[in-house]
Amino acid sequence: MEKNKAPAAVQFKGVVKRYGKVVAVKKMDLDIEEGSLVTLLGPSGCGKTTLLRMVAGLEEPTEGEIFIKGKQVNDVPIHKRNLGIIFQNYALFPHKTIFDNVAFGLKYRNVPKGEIQEKVTRALEMVRLPGVEKRMPSQLSGGQQQRIAMARAIVIEPDVLLMDEPLSALDENLREEMRVELDNLQQLLGVTTIFVTHDQREALSMSDKVVVMKDGEKLQEGSPEEVYNESADHFVADFLGHSNFAQGVVMGQEGDWIRVKLDDGNEISADPSGDWTEGDRVEVVVRAQKLQIDLKSQQTPESGMNHFYGKIANRSYMGGEISYFVELENGTMLHVINLVITKSFRKGEEVLIQAAPAHCRLLPKP
Repeated sequence: MEKNKAPAAVQFKGVVKRYGKVVAVKKMDLDIEEGSLVTLLGPSGCGKTTLLRMVAGLEEPTEGEIFIKGKQVNDVPIHKRNLGIIFQNYALFPHKTIFDNVAFGLKYRNVPKGEIQEKVTRALEMVRLPGVEKRMPSQLSGGQQQRIAMARAIVIEPDVLLMDEPLSALDENLREEMRVELDNLQQLLGVTTIFVTHDQREALSMSDKVVVMKDGEKLQEGSPEEVYNESADHFVADFLGHSNFAQGVVMGQEGDWIRVKLDDGNEISADPSGDWTEGDRVEVVVRAQKLQIDLKSQQTPESGMNHFYGKIANRSYMGGEISYFVELENGTMLHVINLVITKSFRKGEEVLIQAAPAHCRLLPKP
């Protein structure tokens, strides 16, 4: 992608963070390109917020260097790093008006009074809340308060925008709306943004690059499509959506595909990506959404497709989708997610499951 050629706005070089004997971040090397939105994604305790706090100057690295716009900032205090920060709890001053909340960073920087008025007005217009300058935070909804926090962060025209779980306090519908708002605003401003979340939907829908973390380490970085469709290991594939896993042994190349004998007795054809030789122990991963499901009595297997027979053991209606758990004839359980608009199946019905070899990817056995 062309964006990958942009200069790095933020760089981590060998960054380590320890709290006593606990290592929160392990030897992190990462470049965040100018103007991009990069998401640090992972479960609680994986080190993503610690990384963000080190960029902000709220924590100091134990080892390594952090650069912003090419300048090493390890010893630069937070108020001298031109950063916009949006927290989960908004962190608005409850006894200050919206105007004073948004203008706080400008007043701290001794911006002239007339210019402050102009910048605050423009920032509020950008977050679609014009005319609320005289209100107090308590007079606004949660979504509106989050917009004010966004306005306060962007009004200072930051070099980098830092967002730590900014949407987690909102209900699901509002989160979806604010996700779009944040994405649009970041693209409009073109400001380099580091976004921390444990929500894979947020990461996949908003990011130019996703960095998946676990136990203080970077497991994989890449575009949303890369980390989702070409997951580097079991954890990444499992964390990013719903997947089926099966272990087996490589039998060899068969046409365009790798043939694998699964431990449950089935054989499948899989995508050959990677370096595999006969006899290798592997793990096969197939996304739940990539499996086709049909009634056994009404469909014959398509040529070249992996296919299995089973019955619906359980189902969950999820609005636009239905989640099925299918028990195969050998007792193996498969998870299938199907769009409601295609077809619907009842518990106990006998079905045919098909998987294109291109959707069956191989990982090293964990």
